[in-house]
Amino acid sequence: MELEEKDGSFNPITTFIYKTHAIFREMGFLVAEGPQMETEWNNFDALNVPSDHPSRDQQDTFWIKDPFDDRVVLRSHTSSVQGRFMSNNKPPFRVIVPGRVYRQEATDATHETQFHQMEGLVVEEGITLASLKGILEDFLEKAFEDKNLLIRFRPGYFPFVEPGVEIDISCTFCKAKGCRICKETGWIEILGAGMVHPNVFSAVGIDSSKWKGIAFGLSPERILMLRYGIEDIRLFHSADLRFIKQF
Repeated sequence: MELEEKDGSFNPITTFIYKTHAIFREMGFLVAEGPQMETEWNNFDALNVPSDHPSRDQQDTFWIKDPFDDRVVLRSHTSSVQGRFMSNNKPPFRVIVPGRVYRQEATDATHETQFHQMEGLVVEEGITLASLKGILEDFLEKAFEDKNLLIRFRPGYFPFVEPGVEIDISCTFCKAKGCRICKETGWIEILGAGMVHPNVFSAVGIDSSKWKGIAFGLSPERILMLRYGIEDIRLFHSADLRFIKQF
């Protein structure tokens, strides 16, 4: 029996990551990478999350047995590259960090034990929350290809930023009218962000009295699910070619 030859194609996650590279490069960002097996210091301590911090429990990290370092984890966010990059580069800089991350999640339609994240970090003199707002508004409008997209900032807590904000977009399913997806609010949370905490700068030897930073984190899968109406995150890793062919 002869097998039919067919052209391959990129997974929609890969395509989206390449697209975000292009969007952020237009704004002066570099692309950085880091290891998926990460030290406890980079994944937690350098990000103002000490061993007794309750937010560690929220991440339920996969710990790895390492003969040289018994405190190694499968990274739970690409924010772990912050410490690596800032320790080896002098500001000012703008960088995004895409990659796979791991959490002990109960797998269902909206949660997976492994998914992708993209961290953004800017360290410059005079950078402000207004700068963050402008960068994210530009990115989200281009990512969703919708200049009429409504974007809302509200206070939020993350250990490595102060102040922290959570960003919502107008529901892409009902156009902000209210539906079961957005719980009748017209809004859907899309990412978290904020001003880099002074403790994070201290951990990597950057003078927080001179330099200011903004950081943000987003999930390519979440944006793709909202943009294309995908109801099950597990489809991204499915062997069903009918799903991939749609993109």
